[in-house]
Amino acid sequence: MKRKIAIGGAAVLAMSALSAAPALAAEGDATVSVLHAVPDLVVDVYVNGTETVPDFQPGTLTDPLMLAPGAYDIQVYADGAGPAEGGSPAIEANDVQVPANANVTLVAHLDANGNPTLGAFVNDTEPVPAGQARLTVRHLAAAPAVDVRAGGTPVVEDLTNPNEASLVTAAGTVSADVTLAGTEDVVIGPADLTLAEGTNTIVVAWGSAEADNLALAVQTVEAHSAPTGVPSGLGGASDDAAAPAIVLALAGMLGLAAAVLWRRSRLVEARER
Repeated sequence: MKRKIAIGGAAVLAMSALSAAPALAAEGDATVSVLHAVPDLVVDVYVNGTETVPDFQPGTLTDPLMLAPGAYDIQVYADGAGPAEGGSPAIEANDVQVPANANVTLVAHLDANGNPTLGAFVNDTEPVPAGQARLTVRHLAAAPAVDVRAGGTPVVEDLTNPNEASLVTAAGTVSADVTLAGTEDVVIGPADLTLAEGTNTIVVAWGSAEADNLALAVQTVEAHSAPTGVPSGLGGASDDAAAPAIVLALAGMLGLAAAVLWRRSRLVEARER
């Protein structure tokens, strides 16, 4: 039986753009991408009463989406248990505010202990010198500290969940892998990464070491403008004292939805025994 649990508001925020965003970006629109990095979990997402994201699958990264600033009503259901099936939302929130001019990736992922959680990360679009590229690495897997190597040489060391590290390097193609910190034990990769000039290539380690399903997800954003000041992760380092309201609201939704659906799944499993 497939485990079903809400990955929470991360999917909701970005996918609402499918029905609500204009074809072209308008002044003040927020740029939002979503990575579903919780293994084996599937949800259905409703926005303003309409099923917007059916069967949102692990490993999926949305294209960048433009959201007009404003309020959205959102509901998260267990997969296949929506209103047509007589289901009730695991969690819902009305008038959730989307801030203007944000450039964010929301990631539903596992914390270091294997529990689903939500992180909100600024995508650094600050310019890089000619011939250079930015590489950002995010550790969002249920796994110990890791080193990230390029061409066999560590470029990021002792990175722990839910943190990130970034560096500027020469543009080009590199062979990257992930090892347990301080060892030669490869747990992900190697994989060829193309670091294009003037871009920020974001590499995310996700999954679970215990379940042996660790994987990499890669996102590329243009490096041409200043970051918007969204914090680098809920629970991670940030130069800002407070996160935008949307991030805090979605984080709270995730925790409550996860708890509700975990309880439901355990009841179903008990009845099937």
